[in-house]
Amino acid sequence: MMAVPAKMMRHLSESQILCKPVVVIVGPTAVGKSRVAVEVAKVFATDVLTADSRQVYRGMDVGTDKPAPEERQAVPHRLIDLVDPGESFNTGMYRCLAIDEIERLYREGRLPLVVGGTGLYVRTLLQGLCLAPQSDPIMRVALRREAEDQGHDRLYARLVDVDPETAARLHPRDESKVIRALEVYQLSGRRMSAFQQEHGFAERPFSALVIGLNRDRAALYRRIEERIDWQLAHGLIEETRQLLAQGCPRMSAAMKGLGYRQVAEHLAGEYDAAEMVRRFKRDTRHFSKRQMTWFRKEPGIQWLMVEESESAQHTAAKVIGQVDRFLATLGSQG
Repeated sequence: MMAVPAKMMRHLSESQILCKPVVVIVGPTAVGKSRVAVEVAKVFATDVLTADSRQVYRGMDVGTDKPAPEERQAVPHRLIDLVDPGESFNTGMYRCLAIDEIERLYREGRLPLVVGGTGLYVRTLLQGLCLAPQSDPIMRVALRREAEDQGHDRLYARLVDVDPETAARLHPRDESKVIRALEVYQLSGRRMSAFQQEHGFAERPFSALVIGLNRDRAALYRRIEERIDWQLAHGLIEETRQLLAQGCPRMSAAMKGLGYRQVAEHLAGEYDAAEMVRRFKRDTRHFSKRQMTWFRKEPGIQWLMVEESESAQHTAAKVIGQVDRFLATLGSQG
């Protein structure tokens, strides 16, 4: 266990709180964010605020790599297990709940630590949310049914026609974002890209230090495959079967997540176990590449390359050094 320097076990000063500091750790899936965050949170005696669009769902534990019970006992994790898998959840809801948690930590004189791989959650938390129309459940169901009946490519082609700029930023298989963009256009007659350009994501409600963790691609892919092997050996198939038995629709946003989608298709007899594993690993590798593409376009991220033999404690020590310098700078401004 990494030694905790006494000088770091402190609350924020009044001048630091006035600057509204937030530390954010981002990076691709399986890079090791969660374990590093736990070590950092211990040093600063704070909570981990999760920015993960899958961990918000109750009962989806193995497949979303939620922190183990002993980790949660040592360090409280917030913004997980918020809704049932059949319920809707969106970025605006996340932002409201995250800000509530951040304000609570400020009142307690503690440093907010946000950790996760959902880039849109992080962006809207730190830069605001554009004023596009709120989601329409009936329209969303109709668009999902259209995707199911006519295929993702047909739905994506519609988006290319009405909002080519947004379509160019999205993967054709990213059903939830494609549907959201079409929904905005159908509700307002305006493109999602137009709303985003007007907003500009220029709000800065916090003084943010954003640290990105990355690894050599081959090492990251090995970690992805090892994680998937662990998930399959520790109950992912049974967890998926139980969710389906409880009535969670296969077409719901929750069940479209990595792992659950492939396992559900396997359980439905669409392909055998070996093909399920192959697709699961392939799709997760592709997802990690999309995450990195997103984060590389985000300004101001300070990147740390994690060596393959490096322990979580060693990486955390480097992160802590950056955080301490960040807080010292804020203190000198007060």
